[in-house]
Amino acid sequence: MENKQQNTTYNFTAGPAMLPVEVMQQAQKEFLNWQSEGASVMEISHRSKGFISLMQLARHNIRQLLDIPNNYHVLFMQGGARAQFAAIAHNFLGDNGKALYLTSGYWSEMAAKEAAQFGDVKTRSILDEHSSNKKIIMPDLSQEAQDLRYVHYCPNETLDGLALFENIESPYPLCADMTSCILSRHTPINRYGLIYASSQKNIGAAGFCLVIVREDLLSLPRLPMASVLDYRLAVEYESMYSTPCTYSLYLASLIFEWLLDKGGLDAVQDINHKKADKLYQFIDASPLFHNTIATENRSHTNVTFTTGDAKQDERFYINAAHSGLIGLQGHKMQGGLRASLYNAMPEAGVDALIQFMQEFTETYQSVSN
Repeated sequence: MENKQQNTTYNFTAGPAMLPVEVMQQAQKEFLNWQSEGASVMEISHRSKGFISLMQLARHNIRQLLDIPNNYHVLFMQGGARAQFAAIAHNFLGDNGKALYLTSGYWSEMAAKEAAQFGDVKTRSILDEHSSNKKIIMPDLSQEAQDLRYVHYCPNETLDGLALFENIESPYPLCADMTSCILSRHTPINRYGLIYASSQKNIGAAGFCLVIVREDLLSLPRLPMASVLDYRLAVEYESMYSTPCTYSLYLASLIFEWLLDKGGLDAVQDINHKKADKLYQFIDASPLFHNTIATENRSHTNVTFTTGDAKQDERFYINAAHSGLIGLQGHKMQGGLRASLYNAMPEAGVDALIQFMQEFTETYQSVSN
């Protein structure tokens, strides 16, 4: 198969992920001299009036985008989502508190494993063991025998390409890892006690974790913990108890403005559905590629697929990279192929991927037969 060079590179990596071109261009323009400061935003003090204003604007814009109620705090925490795996348990499981972790894939299992080191954590798989494709069974929490401080789950498993779009009904506060789906669709914030999302996907560059926490949860008994994990201190110091990830927050502030300029999450959700539907329709009709997720649980942000042959999959992502389509290799724990369609991925990128998949099929289909 002849590799075609493209003028445009489309980055399908799951994270750190593609950023909007317009945002990158603005960041490049301001890199050496931000707001006439004579220095880069990463060089100025986080205590300066300019940077404090940036933080305030970023917090205001994320509240507007997600329609966050006033009884929720918006925090910019360090350490990524993995740090929150521990922080959630430390903040809420004092005095022998208990929590339930609903597992559906790699990241929900990692969250449960981390939290179990510090508190009384019970796990329950919500995967349908009898389905030939990966499928989620909506959990019934109404008959839960023990009193719980919270129920944790991951609505979008980045590695597996598995998503839960329905709202879980829970008598206990819901804590959700929305790292790979935040800002991609409407989220009813008031249905959750806490939402967290690492920054390196739809929010911006790697470096911090967005935490949205309801005020009443901050009165729950806590475990002894490092100060940098304490949500109460983060609220008190407005996410500046320690030096924040200044450049990551700067990029996030630009992306929040970019999303608002595009029409907010109404427009973004429609575009994301269109991109994902187009790719899944091609995969379903393909004689070479297939997806192993139940239709109702297919992620709109992380589309997993495979030829069914590891060598053929490897040939595909190597050739795709030579054609300007990078980051299509599946996670090392999962194998196969994966196309991440975050907000920054234009529809033209999906079109280019489908065209390459068609050409690859015409050239290599016989190898898999």
